[in-house]
Amino acid sequence: MANPRAGEVAVILDERRRVMKLTLGALAELEEALGCDSIEALLARLEGGRVSARDVLALIVAGLRGGGWPGRAADLVAAEIEGGPVEAARLAALLVARAFGEAA
Repeated sequence: MANPRAGEVAVILDERRRVMKLTLGALAELEEALGCDSIEALLARLEGGRVSARDVLALIVAGLRGGGWPGRAADLVAAEIEGGPVEAARLAALLVARAFGEAA
């Protein structure tokens, strides 16, 4: 079970429940993947209202890796996220919200 107070978000990936979390290491990977030089720049990009599919993928990968998943972005190309792209985007937004203080 994902613990919202710990910043965790559950995702069903290829019919398997996994936990995502934006640890410091995962955030560093996310900054690099999105070409941001700080957490402030990363948040500004994500809160700007123009989040791309690449951004959502990078967030999901970072969250999965923060949750202990050993994979890479290339491993998700053919993976099935339950709920599809809309659910992936919702989970990515929830992951950011929980990482930065909102336990909802």
